[in-house]
Amino acid sequence: MMDTYIGKGIPRIESFEKVTGIAKYVNDLSFPGMLYAKMKLSPHAHAKIKKIDVSKAKELPGVKAVLTGQELNYKQGLYLRDKDILAQGKVRYQGEPVAAVAAVSEEIAEKAVSLIDVEYELLSPVFDPVEAIKEGAPLIHEDLGSYQYMKGVFHPVPGTNIANHHKLRKGDVEKGFKESYKIIENEFTMPQVAHVPMETHAVIAEWLPNDKIKVCTSAQSPFAVRNLMSNTLGVPVAKIEVEVPYLGGGFGGKAGIHLEPLAALLSKKAGGRPVKLVAKREEEFNTLPCRQALVARIKTGVSKEGRILAQEITYYWDAGAYADYGVNIGRAAGYSGAGPYDIKNVKLDSYTIYTNHVFGTAYRGFGHVEFMWAIERQMDIIAHELGMDPYEFRMKNLLKPGSITITGEKIRENTGRVDKCLESVAKEIVWGTKKTEEERKAEIAQGKITGKGLAVLHKAPAMPTFTSCSAVAKFNDDGTVNIIIAGTDMGQGTYTALAQIAAETLKMPIEKINIVWDCDTKTNPYDWQTVASRFLFMGGNAVIRACDDMIDQMKEVASAVLRAPKDELEIGEEKVYIKHNPDEFVTYQQLALGYVYPNGNAIGGPIIGRGKYIAQGLTNLDPETGQGLPAIDWTYGAHGVEIEIDIKTGDLTIKKIASVFDVGKVINKLLTEGQVKGGVIQGIGTGLFEGYIYNKDGKLLNSSFTDYKIPTAKDIPDEIVVDFVETPQLDGPFGARGVAEHPMISVNAAIANAIYDAIGVNINDQPLTSERIWRALKEAGF
Repeated sequence: MMDTYIGKGIPRIESFEKVTGIAKYVNDLSFPGMLYAKMKLSPHAHAKIKKIDVSKAKELPGVKAVLTGQELNYKQGLYLRDKDILAQGKVRYQGEPVAAVAAVSEEIAEKAVSLIDVEYELLSPVFDPVEAIKEGAPLIHEDLGSYQYMKGVFHPVPGTNIANHHKLRKGDVEKGFKESYKIIENEFTMPQVAHVPMETHAVIAEWLPNDKIKVCTSAQSPFAVRNLMSNTLGVPVAKIEVEVPYLGGGFGGKAGIHLEPLAALLSKKAGGRPVKLVAKREEEFNTLPCRQALVARIKTGVSKEGRILAQEITYYWDAGAYADYGVNIGRAAGYSGAGPYDIKNVKLDSYTIYTNHVFGTAYRGFGHVEFMWAIERQMDIIAHELGMDPYEFRMKNLLKPGSITITGEKIRENTGRVDKCLESVAKEIVWGTKKTEEERKAEIAQGKITGKGLAVLHKAPAMPTFTSCSAVAKFNDDGTVNIIIAGTDMGQGTYTALAQIAAETLKMPIEKINIVWDCDTKTNPYDWQTVASRFLFMGGNAVIRACDDMIDQMKEVASAVLRAPKDELEIGEEKVYIKHNPDEFVTYQQLALGYVYPNGNAIGGPIIGRGKYIAQGLTNLDPETGQGLPAIDWTYGAHGVEIEIDIKTGDLTIKKIASVFDVGKVINKLLTEGQVKGGVIQGIGTGLFEGYIYNKDGKLLNSSFTDYKIPTAKDIPDEIVVDFVETPQLDGPFGARGVAEHPMISVNAAIANAIYDAIGVNINDQPLTSERIWRALKEAGF
């Protein structure tokens, strides 16, 4: 019998196509008669559109279509339909599209856009989310009360800038504070951050004469795009086809819907010619969505022994100009925003707030990078206030089997073990060893000072209660198998893991499993979205069920061929055989399209398996208390870091980072380790230097790689140690749960905690730039 594929480090199945350039992305594609689109962007953060003159643009030879917001009376959005395709009536952020052009070349389209004249009347902007919810603040969406949204899940407050207010109440917070030995209050901030996928947003859309729409797009979720296109444009779902070819990264920025409706409407106006719209890198920063900013205020009451007795948390999410996806980030922060800690009394308010910044959306970690920054900084500060070791303080308070989460869920033995993750990273960085006074003096004399820091994390998929997916498995003539799904592989390697799951279930070589790469709503089975670290968990279960369906069909036919009951049959080595007599068998290839007897009679027919999976037992959360069951699974993790700081410059070097996650079961060790290392490095970028910078008028100042820095090879730590705890998820595929987003979470907090360990100063604002560290060094007297 073959060796198991589960846990093996199988290389990515699409690697050859990508490294040789065979893989085709949206921008590689071209169609006969294709036009090129460009957008006219607002120079102002908040202004009325008094007049748009497009006459010169229309007259330019080669221009085939010009659109303005006045012609497009549509609203788009997944959770809250608040976004214009092109600005209508007013602009809400600098960089917002106000008009668009389709022409026979990019150069002509660019020229036409420059010929569009727009007259604005400036309005008072608001950029601080805390200020934006104060009485008298300028309203960014006066019509919030008329917008459609997912009722029972989200709670907009009309007449304010609050797009969603998520409440959570557990126990009696005031009683907990009264019983506390110490009460510690702090504020923490994080700026907006760019997704920076290698491939920018790109779409080719064609509005055919029969009102059918074809879309080829760099989106994470083809079925979500189809659904949102239908809702936005009023076109039946059956008339919309969405295809996603190879995808060059997403990180959440390509979830939901973005440029697709605009390209489709330009095509319609141009008489049905296909229109390609590809965002420039500057537009990725300044026009398309980013990660939301956060202001977090935390008040914690603790006992003398170090138990957390009460916690009051307020999250102010800077949603930017539109909050469609952002409301769900605020919700996720509401039900998981106290971190993986056992706290009896919690009061949490999570506000998603409109401002005149670039709008926010999903980003790897879905809000957890931001609020876990605040939580894990707060935990270290509390420990130091109590004179306790931060490791011991966490261990005393972490969720363990039997604990009750802040939403009322009981932690069970198979839920996962954050304490084991923390124990592992602490051991890896030799936590608890203290420098002698002589060692510290020697470091200072050399101009470099070291420190260690710890941080934990948790995250569950943030998704509707009814989230589902499906898979089709079918035999080819030669006995190989095609797996057809509609979740996308944007670089995370899930298709390879699903191939392993299929090979393991069917007990056949992985080389004979083919995952169909392109996702097309016309031919692929339904999948909700590739977000939330739920694709391996839910898609894996769907693939297992599709393969089991194939096995059942094969056994049905083999039962007749071998003259044996189905329950006496087994599979292996691409055969169906009699358990007690393995020499009696029929091959998969013989069964694939129907078995043919020696005399020519045939039975069976093509073997096609189907599998589906839907989230089990999830509930909407009580609007007043936040109690309920929001999560199908929890993945826990921890980081331990060792840093070195240059005393003169504030430059920080990460010497070592250890990251451990309880993934239930590792499906592909090679890819999972790579996923963790990539996430850690992305977390370092967030922690050390990433963040949007605006001037006083709301103009984004760092909208290119010249001024917006992401990690390079020189920023990779000297040593990255990755390990896993395996507490099997009973309903996961072979016990697995997702770990796609988690490696990025809490990296920044671990670094900041190490900075405190090194110099004794708390930095509570991100990013941890050399300048901030240098100022902290001066504060500490260096």
